[in-house]
Amino acid sequence: MTPDMSLIHLITGASFLVQLVMLLLLVISLASWALIFRKRKEIKDAQTAVDAFESRFWSGISMDELHKQVAGKSDEMKGAAMIFEAGFRTFVRLHQQEGIEPREVIDGTQRAMRVVMNREIEQLESHLSFLATVGSTSPYIGLFGTVWGIMNSFRALGNANQATLAMVAPGIAEALIATAMGLFAAIPAVVAYNRYVTDVDRLVNRYDNFLEEFSSILHRQAHS
Repeated sequence: MTPDMSLIHLITGASFLVQLVMLLLLVISLASWALIFRKRKEIKDAQTAVDAFESRFWSGISMDELHKQVAGKSDEMKGAAMIFEAGFRTFVRLHQQEGIEPREVIDGTQRAMRVVMNREIEQLESHLSFLATVGSTSPYIGLFGTVWGIMNSFRALGNANQATLAMVAPGIAEALIATAMGLFAAIPAVVAYNRYVTDVDRLVNRYDNFLEEFSSILHRQAHS
């Protein structure tokens, strides 16, 4: 009798531990894909926000008017807009105080902007380590299930009076499914992680460049 080699039959016929490994990899894969789509939207929104804000910032609008526009949308602010709002607010407050040197005003303003920038970077980088962990560990989890399944297949083969390929093939096939599922979970996670890390690094550079450019503008105002 030819053994049933359909995918469903191989999965349902696998040993409990191999099925447990497959279930774990399925959960990991679903969680990874959910995070991939979420981070894609989050990074895309951040890129759109910094493009829109920098266009307004360099459009010739006055700093006071831009601050009014930004402060009125505090719930919608992202990235460079939040850095600007924190920097301008701190600059105005320190600049109005008597007895403070211009250098101290700029230093305090830059500290306030860097706190906000670091918070934005932390948000962008959040959960990316999960994708890295999935990419590095999923193949090994799948390999563990495969080794266990093959080991069981050869143990059963050793107890048989007549060893044939048909006897061991289903067990090896069902075990190899675990490796395939491990790769299916790992490959998208690795690709997404590398892509998102690059995108985040570009955003960090843009935030840092904006911070330095805005600091230069405020430095001239502080000494005027």
